[in-house]
Amino acid sequence: MIASGDNDGSTTPAPSTSSTAKTQQGRTQEPEGERADLVSFKLDDRSQAGITNIWLIWTIKNSSSEKSNYSWDWEAVDARGTRMANGSQLETNVQAGQTARGEFPTTLKSVQGIKLNVTSFNRTAAY
Repeated sequence: MIASGDNDGSTTPAPSTSSTAKTQQGRTQEPEGERADLVSFKLDDRSQAGITNIWLIWTIKNSSSEKSNYSWDWEAVDARGTRMANGSQLETNVQAGQTARGEFPTTLKSVQGIKLNVTSFNRTAAY
């Protein structure tokens, strides 16, 4: 049985490594809902010797009181708004309070001018 989680259908920028976001007045504000469990989601350019090698890397921190599965959709958009890549990621059986880190290769040719957006995010109870 899978319990329905918070399915956020809006497009949001990928989180930075900070767990708080600055407001215009300079105060900090905690990210809202289960989406805040995606603590970090960014590109890692491991290219060398003329060989392109760009990876997605993420950190999930399960702030719930139960073991959880996470799934999210993302897109990489250039400065003109053109989608250069997109995909779905999955992190399963993350214990309550546990931090999970993951990585996945991309087909991107460069990180220059690329912005990551999370287009949907869902947490469900894992049994």
